[in-house]
Amino acid sequence: MHQIEVNGLVVDVVRKDIKNLHLAVYPPTGRVRVAAPLLVSDEAVRLAVISKLAWIKRQQGKFEEQDRETPREYVSGESHYFQGRRYLLNVTERDGNCQVVVRNKKIIDLFVRPQSTMLQRERVMLAWYRVHLRQTVPPLIVRWESKIGVQVADWGIKQMKTKWGTCNIEARRIWLNLELAKKPAPCLEFILVHEMVHLLERRHNEAFVDYMNQFMPQWRLYRDQLNRAPLKHETWSY
Repeated sequence: MHQIEVNGLVVDVVRKDIKNLHLAVYPPTGRVRVAAPLLVSDEAVRLAVISKLAWIKRQQGKFEEQDRETPREYVSGESHYFQGRRYLLNVTERDGNCQVVVRNKKIIDLFVRPQSTMLQRERVMLAWYRVHLRQTVPPLIVRWESKIGVQVADWGIKQMKTKWGTCNIEARRIWLNLELAKKPAPCLEFILVHEMVHLLERRHNEAFVDYMNQFMPQWRLYRDQLNRAPLKHETWSY
């Protein structure tokens, strides 16, 4: 990847084995990226960007207006998200085991020990999110292995700053972002399918898109849902 400047706009340019040029504007900062065929020149990319400048500015303006997920302090009254729904956090200090309970589709009760720190409260919440994914993902893998015709050797969960998921093709290992526990269930399934399809096609080329269209025709809808507020970090498009 390299960068070019177009009318003061910095554009990331990636050459790929594809037939058509693809331009995308990424949240949360409005970063512009062009995926171009291998033989398309930078000058042709520059002209394509110029022709889309008005659209790029509109997209960047939308991202500037969107809410951002501010750093959490894990105190009562904060907004927290689970499976795409917004909840208010209710923190209760008590002796005994720490616990997270969803109440009435409106409240998340966080039970912690007296004088617990922000970091300790965060660990309880993240552990709860992790348990949710550990329970949710295995049956999805089994279902999609038969549909896609691949096998996942291993999978895991970790916090990632810039990706929703990754796939180590050689090891057939998939990693999912812990943040997906906060997103709607179809979005989690979309990312899992996306990474599993990489076991058929390594690159984001037309063959990859054809596979996604075949296995999950509404994948673009779920991708767009992930790009909506509250935005935690940068996402991708193709």
